[in-house]
Amino acid sequence: MAYKTAALPDMSLGQKLRYGAEAAGFFAVIGFFRLFGTDRASALGGWLGRTIFYRTRTTERARANLAAAYPQMSEAEREAIIVEMWDNLGRTIAEYAHLDKFSIHGANARLEVTGTKDAEAAIESGKGVIFVSGHFANWEMMPFTAHQLGYESGEVYRPVNNPYVDRWMVRQRIANGPKEQIAKGAQGTRRIFTLLRAGKCILLLADQKTNEGLPAPFFGRDAMTTPAPAALALKLGAMVLPASNERLGGAHFRMKIYPAIDFRPSGDHDRDVQDLTIKITQAIEALVRERPSQWLWIHRRWPKEGDRARSKRAQALSGAGVRVESEGSSLT
Repeated sequence: MAYKTAALPDMSLGQKLRYGAEAAGFFAVIGFFRLFGTDRASALGGWLGRTIFYRTRTTERARANLAAAYPQMSEAEREAIIVEMWDNLGRTIAEYAHLDKFSIHGANARLEVTGTKDAEAAIESGKGVIFVSGHFANWEMMPFTAHQLGYESGEVYRPVNNPYVDRWMVRQRIANGPKEQIAKGAQGTRRIFTLLRAGKCILLLADQKTNEGLPAPFFGRDAMTTPAPAALALKLGAMVLPASNERLGGAHFRMKIYPAIDFRPSGDHDRDVQDLTIKITQAIEALVRERPSQWLWIHRRWPKEGDRARSKRAQALSGAGVRVESEGSSLT
């Protein structure tokens, strides 16, 4: 079955020129990494990450985040985590040129997985399953793995600002991963409801800051967090399973699926959304702690001075629907 990507949005001539120039630069980078095999491209990307990206100002944000999260850790230990993080991010960028090469099948399988029994038990319950994760290793590999395992699923993502690049990204994901690519927004919310009610799976990342979210402790500090997974699970009775991804060396990965989060609603909707959001955030923190260098420490995960959280009334998720429009519910 052929799956079509959405048509390009209407753009002014100026937008077409600007986005076209940006896309030309992006595709030039992709084309460059396509000149190399998957392993060589990944290795070159890692070298660029360690030697060039590591020396950018963004590293200061990673240092500050790590120092706050691991105050007992030595500076040298934290710096080693940052270098490995940049190596991983550089490799991830290069691997976008070879997304079609990643599979759980064959003699040279680049993807492996643990915890499938937990996933299969949840799917067989027929309640619908929400897999929640974060930006671990090359995060694109988790939806690929789930799809290739045969899990009928939809991948929630935040569209890239450049429509030409976004269309290319969606096509790459469809080619090797879930055919259901669900962009944030009202239409995406309706599709998520349909899939979960049919007992299917939803794949989303819940590790980014969203000012319209709920405060949840993350490494000892409140972080504004998307309530979408919790609200969806509570409204539809879906099961929430954490998942992570780990780079095993070079361009090989292991996805880990964990048991469903145990949660019993109290009947107070707002409180239950808050408490389940906290549980989900705690689960993601535990995944980060397993191997900190695999997570993207350059996120602006915690509020900075001047940020304003939404009021409790505005945060409440009514029975009429669930917003999955916040930054934190994206997969990119």
